[in-house]
Amino acid sequence: MNTVNRPTGPPPATDASAAPPAPAGAGAGPAPGPANPAVPAARGVPATGTAPVRETLRSWLDGADRVLIGAGAGLSAAAGYDYGDAERFRELLPALHRLGLRSRYLLGAPLPKDMMWGYWAVHIDDIRYGTQPNPLYRRLRELVGGRDHQVMTSNVDALFARNGFEANRVFTPQGDYGRLQCTVPCTRDTWSSRPFLDMVLAAYDRDTGRVNDPGALPRCPRCGADVFPNIRVGPEFIDDAYLPTGLRLRRWLDDAPTAGSLLVVEIGAGFNTPGVIRRPMENVVRRTPGARLVRINPDHADVPADLGTRALSVPLGAGAALGDLGL
Repeated sequence: MNTVNRPTGPPPATDASAAPPAPAGAGAGPAPGPANPAVPAARGVPATGTAPVRETLRSWLDGADRVLIGAGAGLSAAAGYDYGDAERFRELLPALHRLGLRSRYLLGAPLPKDMMWGYWAVHIDDIRYGTQPNPLYRRLRELVGGRDHQVMTSNVDALFARNGFEANRVFTPQGDYGRLQCTVPCTRDTWSSRPFLDMVLAAYDRDTGRVNDPGALPRCPRCGADVFPNIRVGPEFIDDAYLPTGLRLRRWLDDAPTAGSLLVVEIGAGFNTPGVIRRPMENVVRRTPGARLVRINPDHADVPADLGTRALSVPLGAGAALGDLGL
């Protein structure tokens, strides 16, 4: 890995080998396609206003014994962590803003290592280690209530676990900003990012955007090589920490046909990496008798025609769906 030129937005799954180990009931789905594919789709449960949508959602939720939440970047963006928010970027990283950068998607930005680690430390501290409860995630937890549930999310910010969801019910196949790994990698071990970031932040100059002490730049404790956030950006990704939760989700889905009615609620998963959340959620419903899919997305809410009336399209953002609909 090269810490200068690595993507620094949400980690992409660029091909089939980068997709998460799919639960048995889900299937990995095809490799990610173009941003706006011509997908045959239909709104299985048509609605002309919010009232019919609200009624259907409430009815399906009330009738569900088990809930699977599939969440993409759109959920965290709606919760206030929008990587494309230029004003927030300016507030957090004024030196990089003065260089002409405008968002946290620093794809291929030719920054020197001390500036890149300044970015990483500020960015991860903000998005991963905030202590304030998030109302949107809390509302989602309230809606799930006491139902048996699992979560699969491409987000690496731990906002589910930080807002009332049990960590062992949240599968994060793309990794977690809370961990670092060796870039070689020389070991399958990963480490909490918190102590590494604390050292970087202590030596970080906000005005210049640089880390003044070269000794504060993170290194592998085992071999001394560079380290990188433990997120899926290439074949070096170490997924060992996430496999137990993935296997637990697989077993949970295998029990679905006999364990009661399943509702799949997909939120904020578009076509950047459809093989990670969007297509697996569709396949869960296809392969589970009686399961239903609710797809909440302001831009890509269409559902596959073959799911018929077992799928509901909700063309709203997560905030509107969980708030304005009055669920």
